[in-house]
Amino acid sequence: MALTTGELLWAKQLLGELAVEQSCPMKLFCDNQAALHIASNSVFHEMTKHIKVDCHFVREKLQSQDIVTIFVNSNDQLTYIFTKTLRGFRVDYICNNLGVDNIYAPARGEC
Repeated sequence: MALTTGELLWAKQLLGELAVEQSCPMKLFCDNQAALHIASNSVFHEMTKHIKVDCHFVREKLQSQDIVTIFVNSNDQLTYIFTKTLRGFRVDYICNNLGVDNIYAPARGEC
């Protein structure tokens, strides 16, 4: 989440330099509820000791309203098309949600 937050802030700064201002917070989608809880919770436990710096960075951006975190179910995670081996229905489902068309499919509406 910290790396993605850094990339989002970089993109926002780049767009600002190109005179494209964005007033609303950027959405950071995550399918890990534990990571979302750790990022928003100010209390650290012994098991999360090694990730404090990243969590403080993400939490700071959450509190300053630069980003908002949104939970996305693993079944609806569209990035899996790029990172996981998928078959059949999952590939069709993700491609449809991304708006990808099959250029080899027969044309609709032809006689």
